Amino acid sequence: MVLSWNLQHILCYAFYAGESSVEVKTKADSNDITEHSHDDKPRPYLCTVCDKRFTQKGHFNDHKRIHSGEKPFVCTVCDKRFAWRMGLNEHKLATHSAVISYSCTQCHKGFSSQHYLKIHMNIHSSKYNCTECGKNFSSSQMLTVHSRCHSGEKPFECSVCSKRFTQAGNLVSHSRIHSGEKPYKCHMCDKAFIESGALNTHMRVHTGDKPYKCSLCNKSFSRSGNLQSHKRHVHSNRRPYHCPYCGNLFKTEVELKCHVRIHTGAKPYSCRHCSECFGRLDRLKRHLMKSHNEGTWFTCEICEKTFISPSDLRRHSVRHSAVKPYVCSECPKRFYTNSDLKSHHRVHSEYKQFCCFLCDKSFKYKGSVVQHFKRCSVVRGFVCN
Repeated sequence: MVLSWNLQHILCYAFYAGESSVEVKTKADSNDITEHSHDDKPRPYLCTVCDKRFTQKGHFNDHKRIHSGEKPFVCTVCDKRFAWRMGLNEHKLATHSAVISYSCTQCHKGFSSQHYLKIHMNIHSSKYNCTECGKNFSSSQMLTVHSRCHSGEKPFECSVCSKRFTQAGNLVSHSRIHSGEKPYKCHMCDKAFIESGALNTHMRVHTGDKPYKCSLCNKSFSRSGNLQSHKRHVHSNRRPYHCPYCGNLFKTEVELKCHVRIHTGAKPYSCRHCSECFGRLDRLKRHLMKSHNEGTWFTCEICEKTFISPSDLRRHSVRHSAVKPYVCSECPKRFYTNSDLKSHHRVHSEYKQFCCFLCDKSFKYKGSVVQHFKRCSVVRGFVCN
């Protein structure tokens, strides 16, 4: 019988379905202490998942991550997460160090010292191998967690929204969405975060660190996701996502989802103060600021125009400069932003992506079809609510 794990189980650090939780015994009697040949120190901290005992609470807490899947140590360069600090240090030296002196003879991975190479070699000699993909692991627990990638098993279930997870640590982090708990606080401002990785990323706002550099234009970013988005939007012409309603193509799934709402009329963003709903998050933010005075406006120092986000203000600010870096390849015209240039490119193209569904007439620009529709709907006796 497969038992379903909820949050209460996970906070007790249970690992296998049906087994008891990890128990912390701060006052263990003499019968509970496992004898060790090398010392007779009391070991009051007992893990009831694997029966190991520990003399120090810190060592016990480190051990629990094997079963919970929690990974609190985050690499500030690539955002990869680790359960132990030693693993993070090994990763930094092996992956981000400029000096690679030792290489693995089996997988050719490079390391900065012989010590870390020896640790890595243990993976290749490990008896815990995944039968699906051949990947090796240093413990049976790590293999068990990995195997869920292939089986699709998600044994950890949220008791509030029933969302399921493959690792206990992911459920613990998710539960904070419902509880509102944000234990990771920035010491430079009042912001707090659910996960330590989010705090580490946020700290780059204060430090100005931008470790992710584009290899094509040398532009730098504070987040790896922003770099990937930059490559898709600026350096790639691939548009793999197509609209099932009108056939329009998009570079990202997020753009497609936002566009489809034009056809379906879906408005997933609702105001917490009134009954207004919106199809886009930025329109909800604008409504909250205008109608309910919630949020912060960002004001241009030159023309005093206001914006709902600092990125909108930055895009606007370039229009006050004399520099127009974006040049049309078809004519001598120059533009302040890449979006302005893309919009201009339609002048040289015969492609008309906007269509009036009343008369099937097509247009190059959205504004043109909106103006046309107002006239067309009157002529055809169509009333728009």
